[in-house]
Amino acid sequence: MNGIKIRGAGRSVPSNVVSNRDLERKIDTSDEWITSRTGIRNRHHCSGQETFSAITAAAAREALAAAGVRPEEIGACIVATVTADTLVPSAACVLQRALGLPEDIPCFDLNAACTGFLFALHTMECLLNASPRKFGLVVGAENLSRCINWEDRGTCILFGDGAGAAVVECREGWPSISAVMGCHGNDELLRLPGAEMEEHSYITMEGTRVFKFAVEAVPWCVGQVLERTGRKVEDVDFFVFHQANARIIDLVVRKYHIPPEKYYKNIAEYGNTSAASIPLVLGELWEQGKVGPGSRILTVGFGGGLTWGGAMIEFV
Repeated sequence: MNGIKIRGAGRSVPSNVVSNRDLERKIDTSDEWITSRTGIRNRHHCSGQETFSAITAAAAREALAAAGVRPEEIGACIVATVTADTLVPSAACVLQRALGLPEDIPCFDLNAACTGFLFALHTMECLLNASPRKFGLVVGAENLSRCINWEDRGTCILFGDGAGAAVVECREGWPSISAVMGCHGNDELLRLPGAEMEEHSYITMEGTRVFKFAVEAVPWCVGQVLERTGRKVEDVDFFVFHQANARIIDLVVRKYHIPPEKYYKNIAEYGNTSAASIPLVLGELWEQGKVGPGSRILTVGFGGGLTWGGAMIEFV
C-alpha cells in the first residue's frame, strides 16, 4: 500500500477565551489547583457566529491554502469529531458544501474520541490508495463546551473547542504511516451520552483511572511505532501527543529521553480539545516553521472508547 504525507496544515480556535480565573468566579476551583494537576490555564469556547461548522471550515481552508491544493483536487474528506452541529448531515458533508469539494467523493465523520484524528489519517491512507484523486482532507474538530456539566468541577475545567486540519497526499513508493491502533470497549471511564437519552449529554470521566490508562497506552504506542518503522528517538524530528494532561506528556518524555526541542505542549492555552488536539499542535508547528518538508513526526492519541493509536507522519 502506498503511503501518505502531509502537504499543509491549518487550525482555527474561537476567540472567546475562558481562563482559570474566569472559572474561579463560576465554580469552586482555583487557578493553582487546575494548573498543578493538568497544566491548563486557558481554553477557547465557541460562541455567537464562531460555531463548530465555522471553525471547521476555517481550519480546512487554511490547510488547503498551505498545501497549495484546490478543493476540486480532494479525493476524500473525513472529519474526526464527537460534537458536530448535526448528526445528519455529517460535519464532513457540511464541510464539502462549504468548500465546494467534488460530489463524487466519500465525505463522512469518524468517532474515535481523542484518537479520532489518527484513526482518520489511517482511514484516509486506505481511501486514497483506491482513489484517482491523490489528495485528502482530514479534520479534527470539537465543540466540547456544549457538553460540559458545570456542576462537575473535576471535568468542566478540562475541555475546550477548536479545529485542526491537514491536507495529505498519497504517492507510489511513499512509506505507510505505520499506524498502530486499538480499542477496548468501556462505557464507564469516559462517557458522552447521545441525544434524547435519559442522561444529559454531558461528559463524565473517572479521571484517575483514565490517567492510569493513558500513562500505559502512550509509551506502548511510541514503542510500537518505533519498532514498526525501524526508527529510534533520534530519527524523529518531533513528537506530538494528544494534549489531555501535561503530566502524561512529561512521563512519556522522561521514559524515552526525548529532548525538549523535539516535543511541544499547547494544553496550557487550549485544554483538552479531543479530536482537534493533535491537528491543533500540527497547525501551530507548521505556522511556527518548526515542521515542514521532510519533517518526520511521531504522534500518539488516546481517549474514550477506550481508544488509542500512534503513527509516523512525514511532511512533503
